[in-house]
Amino acid sequence: MSTTIATTVPTTGTGHSVRWGRYALVGLGTIAAAVLANVVVYFLGGALVAYDPQFLPLTDVSGAIIFTLPAAIVAVLLYAALLRFARRPERTFALIAAVVFVVTLIPDLTYIPTVPGATSAQTAILIAMHVAAAAVIVGMLTKLGRPQGR
Repeated sequence: MSTTIATTVPTTGTGHSVRWGRYALVGLGTIAAAVLANVVVYFLGGALVAYDPQFLPLTDVSGAIIFTLPAAIVAVLLYAALLRFARRPERTFALIAAVVFVVTLIPDLTYIPTVPGATSAQTAILIAMHVAAAAVIVGMLTKLGRPQGR
């Protein structure tokens, strides 16, 4: 007995289909690109600003990786769920991403300035990392992860 696994599944209520194998590749690429973008911002920022060793968020590049990785994974999984269940996944995802982006800036603007070794320049680097990750994640998922038929 032979079984065939469908790689293209119609999304509920949307009339569009998603090629999940392709989406998995887009998702992995998005995660990698978001992490890479923040690594680049970290090193570019370090070339422009002397990172204070007391300021733990920028002590080394691992912080940029550790904080970007789970956020990117959650974004990829969220967009996959929206592709499956939402009528307008791109719009819904963009709205959720905008709210999450604003919320993630709150600690950078309120708590981070109180951390030992924090400077305005280092805070600006952290905000630039949020911008870079958001731009890569939203851009890649909504452009490359679109359902077929659009």
